[in-house]
Amino acid sequence: MYSTKWQLPFSIPHTTQLTEFTAQLEFMVTQQVAFDGPEWQNPSPQDILQRDHQLLDAYSRTVVNVAQTVSEAVVQIKSLRKEERRRRGGPEQPYGTGSGFIISSDGFLVTNSHVVHGAQQLEVSLPDGRNLPAKLIGEDPATDVAVLQIDANSLQTVQFADSSKLQVGQLAVAIGNPYGFQYSLTAGVVSALGRTLRSEGGRLIDDVIQTDAALNPGNSGGPLVDSRGYVIGVNTAVILPAQGLCFAVASNLVQYVVGKLIMHGKVRRAYIGIAGQVMPLNPRQVSSWGLNKGSGVLVQNVEADGPAYNSELKAGDLIVGFNGKDVATIDDLHKLLDENFISRLTLLTVIRNGQRLNISVIPGEIH
Repeated sequence: MYSTKWQLPFSIPHTTQLTEFTAQLEFMVTQQVAFDGPEWQNPSPQDILQRDHQLLDAYSRTVVNVAQTVSEAVVQIKSLRKEERRRRGGPEQPYGTGSGFIISSDGFLVTNSHVVHGAQQLEVSLPDGRNLPAKLIGEDPATDVAVLQIDANSLQTVQFADSSKLQVGQLAVAIGNPYGFQYSLTAGVVSALGRTLRSEGGRLIDDVIQTDAALNPGNSGGPLVDSRGYVIGVNTAVILPAQGLCFAVASNLVQYVVGKLIMHGKVRRAYIGIAGQVMPLNPRQVSSWGLNKGSGVLVQNVEADGPAYNSELKAGDLIVGFNGKDVATIDDLHKLLDENFISRLTLLTVIRNGQRLNISVIPGEIH
């Protein structure tokens, strides 16, 4: 049992990094280290040193166990694109590489969309040394997630964790396989939750995990795992100017996307066929039109004769609502235009000539 009143039985040197300190705190809990014993009322320097060693040993053992549990399911992915071939009949340049991880014993694996997008040829290198051709089942550039399949059975797999239960400060281990049969590992903590990241397609990826576990070259698409070896995210990006801040797409979103890709080969999304930009509003306009947000989406152009029914929209309209939900930005509109609204009559709330009115649209499907 833990005492309700206790002090940390060790000091924190100036050289101790935040990552190490946070990891120590986590492992004090996971290893059930008690601080209410009488020997800790006035600990000696030797006692403090011994306990520090125990904490660091617990940290090391956990990271090693995670590596042993997960590494056999982490693979290297080689992709060859047309633009990677040398011109004038010269030799081919090396493959582009990334990482991925196996989620089913019959060969389904997950990686980043940007690792495999546009590839003419895909090859997966397993930790046991086998090199197998891979088939692209589907990709979703909007979330930077892709699913491949290889012709193999009885493979080592990893399981997804519930990312909604993550807490800032808990252990995060990033694993990749940049060399084919030798994995690479870095450890850190979950630095922040609920971040957003702009995908290559322009949409925002929601529910992104920020971690200080370094993302080494070739590790994109590999798993970010917790202290049990469960996948909490897919490593997707690193911001070099920001001292190596790394990001991962949260596991709950990844599971949703992976399910859609395996079933349909894509994630279906709706669109209404417009070009627009965010337009800020002054407080008087917000009050006059009864709005909850201080901006809307100004329609600049309407795509005619497309799959979406949008003829009631006009250039110059300001979109402030979709199906009863507030719209303040283009990202708001993107989030609302999911597969449930494809080919479905829906009301748009717009401001036209200073008047608030509802018009009808039937969103089409993005192909």
